[in-house]
Amino acid sequence: MRVLLFTGKGGVGKTTAAAATATLAAERGLKTLIVSTDTAHSLADALAVPASGEPVQAAPGLYLQQVDTQKALERHWGELRAYARNVLQELGLDEVTSEEITVLPGAEEIIALLELREQTRDGRWDVVVVDCAPTAETLRLLALPEALDWHVNRLLPGLRRVLRAVSPVVRHIAKVSAPEGAVISAGERLHRGLMEVRELLTGDNASVRLVLTPEAVVVAEARRTLTSLSLYGYRVDGVVANRVFPADDADDWRRGWVEAQARQLAEIHHSFAPLPIHTVPYLPAEPVGPRALAQVAAALYGTADPFAPPGAEPPMRVEADELVLALPLADKEAVDLARKGEDLIVTAGSYRRVIALPAALARRGIAGAVLRDGHLRVRFETGGAK
Repeated sequence: MRVLLFTGKGGVGKTTAAAATATLAAERGLKTLIVSTDTAHSLADALAVPASGEPVQAAPGLYLQQVDTQKALERHWGELRAYARNVLQELGLDEVTSEEITVLPGAEEIIALLELREQTRDGRWDVVVVDCAPTAETLRLLALPEALDWHVNRLLPGLRRVLRAVSPVVRHIAKVSAPEGAVISAGERLHRGLMEVRELLTGDNASVRLVLTPEAVVVAEARRTLTSLSLYGYRVDGVVANRVFPADDADDWRRGWVEAQARQLAEIHHSFAPLPIHTVPYLPAEPVGPRALAQVAAALYGTADPFAPPGAEPPMRVEADELVLALPLADKEAVDLARKGEDLIVTAGSYRRVIALPAALARRGIAGAVLRDGHLRVRFETGGAK
């Protein structure tokens, strides 16, 4: 199963690129699912079909799902929501307010990822396309499973014992119920589900495609996004340059845009090499529906195979006494490295990743580190404890 994620700055056309790619997959005989993790759902509009919380056929071989957060939360993690709702009512909030508050900001994107895991469990699909939220939200979402795993592995082992001891005290003093075993188990399932999602999206058959328009501000954000995605372990296998003005028969106004975009396209090719750059011309009309999207896909990929496995190495690997982390386009001054116990803390710009070191390196000291050719290389001492 091939998994493709599309993200980019808001308004650059990532939904159109995702929907066009999914349409092409279905036309090539691949059973395809397209899912949105963007709370501002527009996939159904792009494909000109009614929205549905369950996969609905949009074209032969092509199915669309826009996740119903409320139903998904009740179906899989009802215990967590019921506990939160009950506590809020014990604190004096009415039932309607408690119901609304239990769907927290960001919950929709998380539930969409967990529903994606449900859809990919039985091998029903050949291709799964994910229309992600704009880049900042996507980066926070994709960083969540590993960050949650770090906390859970350190806090959960003793949590059940502590809760058994303090539950009566909490109920007596705070006048609210402490979480019981079923609630903790639901939290554990949530944690396992998110880790399975991360394994799926960082696996050998998954990759991200960055969608941008040839404008200076958009290109600058895409450069930072490439660095951040690699920091968190996600492969990027291509860039989609959307809404490129054709140079033929340009009037004075359009000629100015053509020249400005040409400079940015040169910067895109220079910055993102050796990634393939797929170019989509500025279309005379908005592409809505499978037929129009198929035409976009033809212009987007030409003779390339957009469903081939990604050829790039995983962003992080261990080589003998060295940990190598790809950080393409990273500014050396914005990269920081720290060690805390058996964890390596890497910061690139405004994003940070805590890496649990493999056993072979966890008890060895750091001998040195260098950022060169878009890779952070951390060397470990050849023997002895840290």
